[in-house]
Amino acid sequence: MAWVYLIVASLGEIFGVMTINIYNQKKSFTWLFIMVITFGFGFYFLSLAMREIQLGTAYAIWTGLGAAGAVLMGILFFKESAGWKRMLFLTCIIAGAVGLKVLD
Repeated sequence: MAWVYLIVASLGEIFGVMTINIYNQKKSFTWLFIMVITFGFGFYFLSLAMREIQLGTAYAIWTGLGAAGAVLMGILFFKESAGWKRMLFLTCIIAGAVGLKVLD
């Protein structure tokens, strides 16, 4: 169950970063509130995951999936570039997260 919590925590990180971008564009209290709630949601599930998964592994996978998800969100919703170099290094981040899961 800890791995499910870690994936859910990563979604909180991804959507939290996305709401930062939206907040920077709209500057409304509503988006600030959504940002705080979303990050809080992610941190809560990260804490649940860390009850069973080692600190280093949990944090590395959480940040790796969060970074990869944020890049994908940027490409899909904010018209950021999707060049081959960017995709290559995104693949490296995902491979590192998978490697940590396999070794744990």
